[in-house]
Amino acid sequence: MLKFNIQNRLPNGLGRAGTIETPYGVIETPAFIPVATKATIKSLTPEQIRDFVGAQAILANTYHLYLEPGHDVVAEAGGLGKFMNWQGPTFTDSGGFQAFSLAYGNHERASKIRNLNNGNKSALTGDPGNTSGESGEEIPAYQKSPHSSLSVMDDDGVTFKSIIDGSTHRFTPETSIEIQHAIGADIIFAFDECISPEESYEKQKKAVERTSYWAERCLAVHRSPNGGKTAGQALFGIVQGGRHEDLRRKSAKSIGDMDFDGFGIGGSFDKRDIGTAVGWVASELPEMKPRHLLGIGDPADLILGIENGMDTFDCVAPTRLGRNGAAYVHQGEASIDKGLASTVNLFNARFVADFSPIDQKCDCYTCKNFTRAYVSHLFRAKEMLAATLTSIHNLYFVVNLVKRARKAIVEGRFEEFKKGGF
Repeated sequence: MLKFNIQNRLPNGLGRAGTIETPYGVIETPAFIPVATKATIKSLTPEQIRDFVGAQAILANTYHLYLEPGHDVVAEAGGLGKFMNWQGPTFTDSGGFQAFSLAYGNHERASKIRNLNNGNKSALTGDPGNTSGESGEEIPAYQKSPHSSLSVMDDDGVTFKSIIDGSTHRFTPETSIEIQHAIGADIIFAFDECISPEESYEKQKKAVERTSYWAERCLAVHRSPNGGKTAGQALFGIVQGGRHEDLRRKSAKSIGDMDFDGFGIGGSFDKRDIGTAVGWVASELPEMKPRHLLGIGDPADLILGIENGMDTFDCVAPTRLGRNGAAYVHQGEASIDKGLASTVNLFNARFVADFSPIDQKCDCYTCKNFTRAYVSHLFRAKEMLAATLTSIHNLYFVVNLVKRARKAIVEGRFEEFKKGGF
């Protein structure tokens, strides 16, 4: 059974430091959880994730594992951890976001954050021209047609076409939980409806109502003696509501009153008010249960989430950026106060003969052993090691940013930590 303990709290806010006890280990919170979409973090081994990055847990994707290799195969292997040789705690999302967003064949729908100042850039990654879903998978050509809306949603679930071969499948609250039971992660999420931040108030309201209805169905399956869950498996409910305070609070109250082990806060957000919207939710949810902010990984957003009561986070952005030559760097106080995601593009010509580390303040394996010039060379030469080294750096950056924030909360110096910058 999952246990959550709070070690210390922020005196003037909702933030806290604590621990989540799972069957496969303890997660010290706040914590950033790297995303292993298909039971792998692209270009990295589990040992690198543990030893070079310092991650405490990983999150895999139900939608993708259901399609490939199949949840039955993962179950036969002994569950997610054994299948991918990961020794620590594991999470899986519900698969709902991918079923809704990837199936539309429109990468605009795959973003959980609306950034009104980002031009034609992806709100999730900052990469121009991104044609990937939230999992980081390239959308097949047949899905990019403007006439290829490949999902049909109703009050019972969603019927969608596979991004692999176009075959038809259906997810309901019951099937999502059954699939996650088979995959066997320590923490799983209820099936929810996550819609675009661009959708109307009425559609956001409908998504909140449908998410609550589905949450009850998920709980019924999970609590059933014949539900087939793995021993000690915990179920988190999902809060929706977009940018609307009344809907966010209504959803948090509804989901918070149900018998979940913890809670996930789902999209959609506006980039400008993540902290505010998250604070609405945290103030309504039960204090003594953990809260996970889904799909958020920008360094500034992580700080806002921590300050407003979030305990764990996941996002594909650090590794996706890394595979495309973008590396996080420390920028000081401005990156916290102004929400600026500080990155350098290692394809830039100025790095060809730059023999300094990617980031002077970073203690990761990459920065200790390699230069910007070398990693830039690897990208230009299309060497696979480029993605490995940059992904190690980016994940180390965000994982340890959150660890430092946790330490600051425990020691009662979080405001000092913020003022000191990243």
